[in-house]
Amino acid sequence: MVAAAVSDDSGRLLIARRPADTHQGGKWEFPGGKVEEGETPLDALARELHEELGIRARTFDPLITVLHDYPDQRVRLEVWRVVSFDGAATGLEGQEVRWVTTKDLRAYEFPDANLPVLAALGLPDRYLITPDPEGDADEFLRKLKRALGRGVSLIQFRATNREQAEYEALAVEVVQICRSANARLLLNANPARALALGADGVHLNARRLQQYRTRPLPRGMIVGASCHDTAELRLAASCGADFAVLSPVRATPSHPGAKSLEWKTFQDLCLGARMPVYALGGVGEGDISRARACGGQGIAAIRGLWDS
Repeated sequence: MVAAAVSDDSGRLLIARRPADTHQGGKWEFPGGKVEEGETPLDALARELHEELGIRARTFDPLITVLHDYPDQRVRLEVWRVVSFDGAATGLEGQEVRWVTTKDLRAYEFPDANLPVLAALGLPDRYLITPDPEGDADEFLRKLKRALGRGVSLIQFRATNREQAEYEALAVEVVQICRSANARLLLNANPARALALGADGVHLNARRLQQYRTRPLPRGMIVGASCHDTAELRLAASCGADFAVLSPVRATPSHPGAKSLEWKTFQDLCLGARMPVYALGGVGEGDISRARACGGQGIAAIRGLWDS
C-alpha cells in the first residue's frame, strides 16, 4: 500500500474518509491505494492521486514506511510527502475530503496503521541533544539560543553533571527559552520531573526505557526513547513512545569502541520500528537526506547541531 501526505501552500494536509463498507471503514486516511502488478510504488501513488483526487503530483519525498498487524491482515504502508501538485483536489470517487492543520489531525479517527504517520508529520527532521553544561550556565544558554536561531525546533535537555536543585533551576530557564522560540523541549529525566518543570515531554534513556510497559506521559506530550537494537525498539513501542533514536549509526569519538550499525542495518530496523526513528552517532545535517531515504525521520545529534 502507498499513501501521500499532500499539503497545500499554507501547510494544511489533505485527508479522506474511507467508505463505510471497506476495511477500517468510516475512519480517515491519507489518500493512496494498492500497488498494481508492474507498477513502482511512486507510479501507483501518482495514479491513485489522479484517479481519486484529480491532482498530478510533481514532487515526492519519503516520510515513513509502516508495518502493522491487524487481527485480520498485515499492512505495509509506504507514505510519501507531496508538497507540489497540479490541479484542485476533489473526492472523485464520492469520498469526503478535508484540508486540516497538522495540529488538528489528532481530532480525527485514523486506522491504527496511520498513527506512526501522524507522529512523523508532527516531528522535524533534526533533533538536538544538548551536551552536558560545562562551567558557566550563561554560555550554555547562549549556545542554546544560537541553535534555536538556526531553526532547531526539537531539543533534548541533558545535564547529568548537575545536582538536583541546580538542574531544576537551569531546566526552568531552558523551558522558557524554548517556549519563546516555539521549540519543543524534552527532558532526559524522570517523566514526573518533566511534568513538574513544564517541559513538552521526556526522553527515556535505555535504562529508563526498561522500567516502562505503558506510556509514562499523557497524550499531547512527547515521549522519545534511546534504542540500539530490535528489542529496545519493541520496548519503545510497547510503552507508547512517539519516536525512537537509534544509535550508533557511525563511529563517534565519544564511544570509540561501540560497534556502529551502518546505514543498511539502520534502514532494516526503521522498517520494523512502527514509529519515527532518528539516526544518531557520527551524523550531521548533511546526513538528513540519507537518513530519510533509509526510512528514518532525520538525524539526532549533539556536536552536529550544537556547534554547527
